[in-house]
Amino acid sequence: MATKPIEKDTNVFVTGNEVVAWAALAADAQIMYGYPITPQNEIMHYWTRLAPKHDRNFLQTEDELSAGFTTCGGVLTGTRAFTATAGPGTVLMQEPLTMAEMMRIPIVVVVQQRGGPSTATVIYSQQEVTMCCYGGNGEGFRVVYSTAGHQDLYDYTIKAFNTAWKYSVPTIVLGDGYQAKMREAVTMYDPASRGIVMEETKPYVGAPGKPGVDRDPSFFKNTYNTEEELLDVVNDLKAHYDSFKDEITEYEEEFTDDAEIIVVGHGVVSRACKEAVKNLRKDGYKVGYFRPITLRPFPGKQLAAAVAGKQNILVVESALGQMKRFITEELYGLTVPITGYFKPGKGVSSDELVDQVKSMMK
Repeated sequence: MATKPIEKDTNVFVTGNEVVAWAALAADAQIMYGYPITPQNEIMHYWTRLAPKHDRNFLQTEDELSAGFTTCGGVLTGTRAFTATAGPGTVLMQEPLTMAEMMRIPIVVVVQQRGGPSTATVIYSQQEVTMCCYGGNGEGFRVVYSTAGHQDLYDYTIKAFNTAWKYSVPTIVLGDGYQAKMREAVTMYDPASRGIVMEETKPYVGAPGKPGVDRDPSFFKNTYNTEEELLDVVNDLKAHYDSFKDEITEYEEEFTDDAEIIVVGHGVVSRACKEAVKNLRKDGYKVGYFRPITLRPFPGKQLAAAVAGKQNILVVESALGQMKRFITEELYGLTVPITGYFKPGKGVSSDELVDQVKSMMK
């Protein structure tokens, strides 16, 4: 048996759910807690096949609420743990996520979005953006990486563990049903071979030594008795989040300098946006492309710089403007019109975006 799950670069043609399981192994995750829900089920299936070969563990809980809380519990003991869910499961996951925000617990959650509202379809959507970024009864002190394909799923699953443990923040890898189920080429690698040093885990409870004597005591609370106390705690959480958000904000842009229209899309939809912009450029149209990779924190300053002085912004998403609301808030004060191209729960092709942009530029 190999000393590491992946010892050298390996090119494979697999599903996105399989990619996530391998990436979690490569990131040295020790246990997955989960409950079945389509379209993320195969993350659990692949993990349970791989885990015994690499001395890792799995626990199926009674529901997604329990999966989230047991992940928090595993992390509190110093175990690199994660979970995965989708749709109604993401709804149930909000309570443990907000507890992780309050207590700064570095849990990692992979979300493979499906159509909503409610049960809806088990296929695909980008309708879990608002919930993943700002779900629960808090302020959204979490990190959300939006992936566009299998290489992203591999890279950002590994990165999520480092972000979570480095900054003590719940971190979400936001995929979707298309990425979960389709097969695509991906290069798997050992993080160390790319110079990636994995953050060390540490126990939050049960640490060595006597509290107050050998080490400072630790206090982990998610409930407070007075308004003034909560105000101080939330402001402290905000200060902590603000201290690192600029460092981790990620985005991608092309052809924005001379563009008249900027096409903005995230996740798998950004692939259609990028292809459409390249085809339009070949035909002489001055069009640019912008993709937010971190949806929380959102690259608002970078987007504002990219769209300043342009004729229009075309926001494309498989939802009814969930990302557009983020953009509208971030670009407050700019006079550039924002046009939405929304197909909730349905895929977007590059050809239809080419037609849309051409109609806008007539």
